[in-house]
Amino acid sequence: MTSAVSEPVLHATAILDLRPTQMTLGMREVLRKRKSWAERDPANLEKFLASHMVPVILGPGRRKYLSDHHHLARALHDAGVESVLAHVQANLHKLDFAAFWNIMDFHGWTHPFDAKGRRCDYEQLPETIEDMADDPYRSLAGELRYIGGYAKATAPFSEFVWADFLRSRIKPKAVKKDFSAALAVALDLAKSDEASYLPGFCAPRAKLAKAEAPPRSKPREQTAKAEPGRK
Repeated sequence: MTSAVSEPVLHATAILDLRPTQMTLGMREVLRKRKSWAERDPANLEKFLASHMVPVILGPGRRKYLSDHHHLARALHDAGVESVLAHVQANLHKLDFAAFWNIMDFHGWTHPFDAKGRRCDYEQLPETIEDMADDPYRSLAGELRYIGGYAKATAPFSEFVWADFLRSRIKPKAVKKDFSAALAVALDLAKSDEASYLPGFCAPRAKLAKAEAPPRSKPREQTAKAEPGRK
């Protein structure tokens, strides 16, 4: 039996009690969020936390599974924050583990893929937010969106879809050796037709539209000149 929670009920939750539903993070994005936190007025930190509640799914044993905001939670943890406000997105605590993960997968609330883009067993998901691994391509995808390479999409784990797209086209050594150069390549790829199926694709389509547009009819004056006998 499952039940959705229609109105958010906030709970102060220890960050290390949140169970990740994905295996990796983009550490560059974590560092950016941590820097943003450090630059905030100390008087407004509590207000920030109150307006950035994290969504959780209650699973078997009433464990709280983090369905989004993994980067924010990790950044706050690394900055020394011990707890956040969480709201229960769905209550699945009466399900056994097999049914629970089926429902999680069905709703797109989990992404059990490692730093090489390989799907793993749910049992391999990290226990806590601090156990999550860095995926350089998730960092690359995050930076790409940050500079306008694509738009934020509502589809779950959209950045990971972009990460896998880039993973198959940019070599790991290139990302590690010169991240800025790899980002420039990623931006070119984001503007190409190859990326047109990806969530948030927003490259200019003017040239493509022009190429596909039917030829315009000739103006009446030109048509009259081209057809002798017409007045």
